[in-house]
Amino acid sequence: MPIVLYKHLDYFSHLTSLSRKKNNKEEVPLKKRRAYMVDVCFSVYPYAKLLALLLATILLIGFGGLALYAVNKNSFAEALWLSWTFVADSGNHADTEGIGPRIVSVSISSGGMLIFAMMLGLVSDAISEKVDSLRKGKSEVIERNHILILGWSDKLGSLLKQLAIANKSVGGGVVVVLAERDKEEMEIDIAKLEFDFMVSKARAIIVLASDENADQSDAHALRVVLSLTGVKEGLRGHVVVEMSDLDNEPLVKLVGGELIETVVAHDVIGRLMIQCALQPGLAQIWEDILGFENAEFYTKRWPQLDGLRFENVLISFPDAIPCGIKVAADGGKINLNPDDKYVIKEGDEVLVIAEDDDTYAPSAIPEVCAGLCPNTVEPPKYPEKILFCGWRRDIDDMILVLEARMPLGSELWMFNEVPEKEREKKLTDGGLDISRLENIKLVHREGNAVIRRHLESLPLETFDSILILADESLEDSVVHSDFRSLATLLLIRDIQSKRLPYKETKPTSLRLSAFSHSSWIHEMQQASDKSIIISEILDSRTRNLVSVSRISDYVLSNELVSMALAMVAEDKQINRVLEELFAEEGNEMCIKPAELYLYDQEELCFYDIMLRGRQRWEVVIGYRLANTERAIINPSQKSAVRKWSLDDVFVIISISE
Repeated sequence: MPIVLYKHLDYFSHLTSLSRKKNNKEEVPLKKRRAYMVDVCFSVYPYAKLLALLLATILLIGFGGLALYAVNKNSFAEALWLSWTFVADSGNHADTEGIGPRIVSVSISSGGMLIFAMMLGLVSDAISEKVDSLRKGKSEVIERNHILILGWSDKLGSLLKQLAIANKSVGGGVVVVLAERDKEEMEIDIAKLEFDFMVSKARAIIVLASDENADQSDAHALRVVLSLTGVKEGLRGHVVVEMSDLDNEPLVKLVGGELIETVVAHDVIGRLMIQCALQPGLAQIWEDILGFENAEFYTKRWPQLDGLRFENVLISFPDAIPCGIKVAADGGKINLNPDDKYVIKEGDEVLVIAEDDDTYAPSAIPEVCAGLCPNTVEPPKYPEKILFCGWRRDIDDMILVLEARMPLGSELWMFNEVPEKEREKKLTDGGLDISRLENIKLVHREGNAVIRRHLESLPLETFDSILILADESLEDSVVHSDFRSLATLLLIRDIQSKRLPYKETKPTSLRLSAFSHSSWIHEMQQASDKSIIISEILDSRTRNLVSVSRISDYVLSNELVSMALAMVAEDKQINRVLEELFAEEGNEMCIKPAELYLYDQEELCFYDIMLRGRQRWEVVIGYRLANTERAIINPSQKSAVRKWSLDDVFVIISISE
């Protein structure tokens, strides 16, 4: 009966329309309107399907009961009960006798099978939707003391690895990632990843830069910071924001206030490349200190050290190297490489380099007889010649850093595809006044760094350092950028090898002639054919390819940025330390030859070397022995006496000259 009525709805609608005026607008047929209403009901109300199924069941039982009452002698209540049994169990009609009752019972049983099939489908769909919701990460995450990462980039894998290592000593931790990607896609790269978050309870929040250009990425970071500042419950931890452009950093700090710690990835890598170009081997040391796998920075309060001077605190840790003080009276400001006479006060914390935050503790001050440093004076710096291959968007900042660090008379050659007139405009727009450069002279050459004949036009064998930059035009393509850097590296090395006759007659580099026993630096120079080659690598997987090419030094951009983000997420105060060490003024990390601290074959313990370093206002944090591959930061057994060679070198923190 309902089906018959539905089929003739249009006919009834047509009859009613005959009474309307001819100038009325044409109306939608009644059947279509009813169907539309049903569609809207099913799409808007989540329980509409269940209610429709219940109504169909009631109608089937009701009409079936009427039919059974008509063909049987039973009462109407008994007929309704029989109708329900036929709907619930289709096998109950087998005992029915008579043609009429059998036809009715078969019809009711068939309708019952259809009803239960539909019910099964609804239950299955509901379970599937719930499972899909769980798979997509739409369930609530109830965590505390976790780290929240907002955004997704190719740095995430390295960042999670560093955070896992950092939290290993406390039994592990929880990291929550919120990104504009499906959870199933993220799980392809990460084994398990939960999707929702609790912002207010996070111990630290990391906002990653997106894969867009610098301005769009920083605009996205600014929107995220704005949304975080509006959290009703407030933020329990600090927010670490990865910025792409140094010029956008003040705006994010203005919006976020004291809770925001920024790491300008491009600026950090640019400054690090310059440090590595001027100090061969520094890249490996920075990898060790920034990563949580070896020695890294920690701050902790030690009440038993109150009243001691820093020169005594320096040798109070057998398993760590103190290198600064977090001064409580100065608002928690970290004083890196403080004066020896500084007295530890109540509330002060000691900044150390240690393997982990639970692997060190102060002990009794050992008896040390350091003696005096040799009366060796560091020679003055000589002019250098550096080549930049490629164009970075912050190249103006790199030029300013070089201007502050390089001696008078140095040359900076810039080789890229940007026209010379356009270069000057870009440098000026970036805030660089070329006319005020005193120490370095800019030499412009235009060409493609992957075309051999363009590179052959350069005097490659005469440069003290060559920096192969990830070109601005290829920043969005990690694979393409790394391929270009490697191609440029191999071409430069091949061209240099063809010019061996010139190299053999070339006088020793002024940088190398400063000390007679700088064998490590000499080896590094020889490995890259008398020029220190620094190649900016965006993908850590390219590490093996770089080592095969026998490059003298290299920088893993994304790897180092991930390490810095993880370290600042664990302790926001470390950002002040990194900012000072990367800046052109203040303290810096550098490598010094052994002849500044000892005599050849002199027997000393590492504590002796540390105290001799204090005579030069330096903090000695490690060493590299002659003919060994890697430097040792925070060595163990500091009180053990050993013979030292003038071919050894020491890693120190000192005031930049």
